[in-house]
Amino acid sequence: MDFMYYEAELLDDLNERQWLTELVSTDIVYEVPVRETVERARGFGFSTTTFHLNETLGSLESRVARGETKYAWAEDPPSRVRHFVTNIRVSEHDSGADNLLSTRSNVLIYRTRQDQTAPQMLAGERHDTLRREDDRLKLLHRVVYLDLTVIGTHNLSLFF
Repeated sequence: MDFMYYEAELLDDLNERQWLTELVSTDIVYEVPVRETVERARGFGFSTTTFHLNETLGSLESRVARGETKYAWAEDPPSRVRHFVTNIRVSEHDSGADNLLSTRSNVLIYRTRQDQTAPQMLAGERHDTLRREDDRLKLLHRVVYLDLTVIGTHNLSLFF
């Protein structure tokens, strides 16, 4: 749970570089699949081939680096973001490996931008695999299952 709360603190404080270097594994897979509205008989309702975000360390690094330049117009001035992480469940990883943990958590991201009076909210469930590396947990795999089928935000420059 401390990992999740520390991660939320870093992201809320716009310490994305620190998040990337301290908490993200070099072989990260970071996915936000597209949600589809389907009948129960057709499954879970998420695409396995289409993603809002399908990232590796290289693409996450590029996003963080771009945000550190004067050319990140979509986020200048930066949005004000708050991560609410709840219902954290931790279990052994399916592989049985000692250095891996599986976690599930609910996340609500509350975002305000410039002088807008209506906040943007993104809610969903995160499925994470954490790996112990050098006596610290790092994020190895994250899948974010958003509750929304249509994302009503002007960009997805934030991190879940």
